[in-house]
Amino acid sequence: MNTLNKAIVIAGPTGVGKTKISIDLAKLLNAEIISSDSAQVYKGLNIGTAKISEKEKQGVEHHLIDIVEPIAKYSVGNFEKDVNRILNQNPEKNFMLVGGTGLYINSVTNGLSVLPEADKKTREYLASLDNQTLLELALKYDEEATKEIHPNNRVRLERVVEVFMLTNKKFSELSKKNIKNNNFKFLKIALERNREELYDRINKRVDIMFEESLVKEVENLYKIYGEKLYSLNIIGYNELIDYFNGLSSLEEANYKIKLNSRHYAKRQFTWFKADKEYVWFNLSEVSEEEVVKRVHTLFNIKS
Repeated sequence: MNTLNKAIVIAGPTGVGKTKISIDLAKLLNAEIISSDSAQVYKGLNIGTAKISEKEKQGVEHHLIDIVEPIAKYSVGNFEKDVNRILNQNPEKNFMLVGGTGLYINSVTNGLSVLPEADKKTREYLASLDNQTLLELALKYDEEATKEIHPNNRVRLERVVEVFMLTNKKFSELSKKNIKNNNFKFLKIALERNREELYDRINKRVDIMFEESLVKEVENLYKIYGEKLYSLNIIGYNELIDYFNGLSSLEEANYKIKLNSRHYAKRQFTWFKADKEYVWFNLSEVSEEEVVKRVHTLFNIKS
């Protein structure tokens, strides 16, 4: 009979303070950390993603940082496969998933739905249809999924029709059937702070990024990768690319990075709050040391 292995998730919004707690806890548990951040997989995107330094790691093994070039496509599907390979090949080790990309974390803890890959011929056929015909087909094949999509959103409508044409099954049904590809039970921990404090931390962190030469980092990367860097749509990079292209001043770029980071933190908070399995700790009310102590206890008593 297979035993269920245990792992920990340390999640929460950007700037909340996941790094220090995860390092302290990893040292206590002799655990390895799997970065669960959709931006930190990219090489060279260091300052703007608040990527952990070698000094900050304090000897703790980290996975899935700096694994692909910014021109490479890396998706939730890639992440799910990479993480499950690490977990399943090392069942005797303690692991922690640390980050703020909820969709990525969820793909490992809850599984992913199995949908067919894009088919070139089908896509070419669908691209040839006018909007009305495409909408009618989508409604015919999967009304439930289609009614959630804006009539002008061709990408999503094409995907609904494509899935049905390739599988003869509805996208709305297949997308709800998640398959979990590991034998781990996850203790889910989420960190928060009072909103004013969190937003102040985010604003200060952006100013520190500018002091640490974020502008130079983005400028160098933009020279190498061009618009492919912009297409990654990562906060801190797109705003400065707009500045380089004369669409804003440097002060406006700084302001937009702070604003977009705060909005992102709010969306992250909403995502994690929706998952009732998370145990929450408010770092405005409890010390980091106390959180580490309590999570360590929870991990040892949870079966």
